[in-house]
Amino acid sequence: MEGLEVTVLLGVAVLVGTILAPKLRLAAPLVLLIIGLLLGFVPALRDIQLPPETVLLLFLPIMLFWESLTTSLRAIRRDFRYILPMSTLLVLVTAFAVAGVATWMGLPWEAALLLGAAVAPPDATAVAALGRLLPQRMFMKLKAESLTNDGTALVIYAIAVSLATGAHVTPLSVTWTVIDSYLGGILAGAVIAALAWLILRRMERTITINLTLVIVPFAAYLLAELIGASGVLAVVVSGLIVAVVSPQVTTPESRIEARSTLSFGTFVLNGALFVLIGLEVQFVVREINASELPWLVLVTLATVVVLFAVRYLFQLLSVPLAGRTGHSGPRHRARLVSTMAGFRGAISLAIALSVPMTTQSGAPLAGRDEIVFITAGVIVIGLLLQGPLLPAVVRWAGLPADTVADEETELAQRVLSGAALAALDDIAEREGVSAEVRDRARRQGYEKLELLNARSLQRQQERVEGAVVGLPVRGGPASTPEGSGLRLIAASTDVDVMARSPIVHAEELRRLTLAMLGEKRELLQRLRREGTVDDLVAWDVQTSLDREEIRVRGARDDGA
Repeated sequence: MEGLEVTVLLGVAVLVGTILAPKLRLAAPLVLLIIGLLLGFVPALRDIQLPPETVLLLFLPIMLFWESLTTSLRAIRRDFRYILPMSTLLVLVTAFAVAGVATWMGLPWEAALLLGAAVAPPDATAVAALGRLLPQRMFMKLKAESLTNDGTALVIYAIAVSLATGAHVTPLSVTWTVIDSYLGGILAGAVIAALAWLILRRMERTITINLTLVIVPFAAYLLAELIGASGVLAVVVSGLIVAVVSPQVTTPESRIEARSTLSFGTFVLNGALFVLIGLEVQFVVREINASELPWLVLVTLATVVVLFAVRYLFQLLSVPLAGRTGHSGPRHRARLVSTMAGFRGAISLAIALSVPMTTQSGAPLAGRDEIVFITAGVIVIGLLLQGPLLPAVVRWAGLPADTVADEETELAQRVLSGAALAALDDIAEREGVSAEVRDRARRQGYEKLELLNARSLQRQQERVEGAVVGLPVRGGPASTPEGSGLRLIAASTDVDVMARSPIVHAEELRRLTLAMLGEKRELLQRLRREGTVDDLVAWDVQTSLDREEIRVRGARDDGA
């Protein structure tokens, strides 16, 4: 099948899956995987494979970049004691536990270690797609873990490939691989983010700003690959840094466009990836000898059990490292929810497909087909089992409703509105605004602040009554001056027409509004730097300010 036909087919499959998912009350990735499995029965589609370089070089950088942009640095700092061991030690323990069981069941040791490296890390994109019903803090911990654990898995994979292909491996070479992968990946991501900052400072057009942002993850991945470091870690680091500095070097228009474009683009890529995984599973099954299928199914089921058991036990034994759990429910229930939410995805299959065909001597690498089959099976079982069961497990766990983000958003908006009103007189004097327009802005500001206060009070009352209802706050209603473009007709030559003109008043109000938005934006960034406001809350509030600024500037451009 030609590339254009495959592209159209993937687009239609993603569309159908997106339409069916809410009707079937199933997660979209699960429906898309099933569609891919069904498409595998079509003879013309049976030869479609998922090249590992496509995942690692085309899909993964932009998807990881988006997930990094939407990750809270404050949450990472707060739960670092939990995230660090989960993204390093747990991956290492899981890989060797899977390798031990697979070897015991008949897989060669080298191939078993490669299998362990492939299935050890939960996948960031799968977690992001399927784990959003978790409480916010638990979701962010799991997401941060899955963003950083791929680097550990790829280090184990590189060592396992060297062992499997007959390359010379020493303790020194292993140590250098680990150091180069981690430190090199962090350095590559930081260098590319710094270059992006220097370039973006000199840009004003939305299209050039966002093109630069799109290039950042691929450039970070490329630089890391050139120095033998972790491309995944480089992308994550560059995304985290860009998320912090972008408000200072981008425009409201570019931020709004980038948020919608990257969100939509990653959704499409992620959906296509799950369809391709379904097709790949069909291809792998046909490549395996039928007589080996029962044994491979048993190994796959055993691998799934090991993944669940190791993750749960590791959390149980690492309680002193984990710190506070961020919830008041039973800890064993929270651990079970976290275990169920550890989905495997595209990165696992990409690692499995990247396993070399032959050793350095030219002999076929024993167990490669088995690695791909078991990895694909683990992904499918995870999506078919964990996906539908996770909502029920979350309900059973009885974790308290997480309304911290909504409350913090409301508080941030109230603080910003109050600060802007407090500085209104100084701003009006600096901008040369008349007392009439200043008083009008003050009246509108107090009305908006009262609305925010009322919503906060309503939330508190509902909590007391035991019915916490989240009310998303997006700011008060926009106030567009009416009559812009109309001029008063002078009754005599002594009347100052311009002083009474709605055009003048509208222009003054526009300048005053933009200045107050600037005051709010500066305060918001300071609160974010201090850790008073969460990164994601700051992003949501920033988006509201950007939309308001675009509305005000647009009104000016239209002649208001």
